[in-house]
Amino acid sequence: MLRSPLLSMAMGIACAMAFSLDAVHAGDDPWPDIRAGVFENRAIAENDGALALYVPERAEDAALVPVAVHLPPDVANTAKSLTLIIDRNPAPVAATFRFGDGFSATPEIGERKIMTRVRIDSFSKVRAVLETADGKLHMVAKFVMGAGGCSASASKDADGALANLGKMQVKTVADAAHSARWREGIVMIRHPNFTGMQMDIESRGYTPARYVDLVEVTRGGSLVLRMEGGISISENPNIRFNYDGGEGDGLEVRAKDSDGAKFIGKSLATGS
Repeated sequence: MLRSPLLSMAMGIACAMAFSLDAVHAGDDPWPDIRAGVFENRAIAENDGALALYVPERAEDAALVPVAVHLPPDVANTAKSLTLIIDRNPAPVAATFRFGDGFSATPEIGERKIMTRVRIDSFSKVRAVLETADGKLHMVAKFVMGAGGCSASASKDADGALANLGKMQVKTVADAAHSARWREGIVMIRHPNFTGMQMDIESRGYTPARYVDLVEVTRGGSLVLRMEGGISISENPNIRFNYDGGEGDGLEVRAKDSDGAKFIGKSLATGS
């Protein structure tokens, strides 16, 4: 079938535009700048087995995306820090976890897991970067399809969300399927984690950013982990991790938000 000159021209323009857009997106990779800013272009080993990252390929709710990082036993006791990065979020560094002596474990504890929930603002790679005690960096990245998580409205209005600000649940859980000293720690904090991008429906203005920026977990006076967070952590921050514990060996948690408010919590007896 013959095409009119006008149709051919339109198709040519469309193809040129598509090529141009593809070229822009191909060259619009934020990771090199993020890497330089956070890691100063240090060497990073990718997919070397030092860690595994689990995220959904497609986010059911971009404001509440589960993220899990698994560390094999031979790596877990050398873990120094773990940084979660979401390339295309307004604040790409979602959280940095720093590990203390309370995170180390005997071999029978096995694989170590750290889980939380994040916001995805635009289709993006999610990265987990582990630093080990020898100063080396290891990374795994996964692409997640999701958008609008940073501007999604909180589940309650601002006043309602702030009414329960800082209420905390801290749990330690044992599991007969694991060793006698295996424990899972669960920290849940009531906090809207406002991003500064959420619109108030009534005023049509934006709710000021206010988020949990520090969570520190200790047991017996020894640091287990410290999370430094930002606006990419979901509303009502939730952190789960396993560690080497014992009977009556509870967890103590202190947290702080970007407005300077401080919160504390403590677990009950193991398994409660």
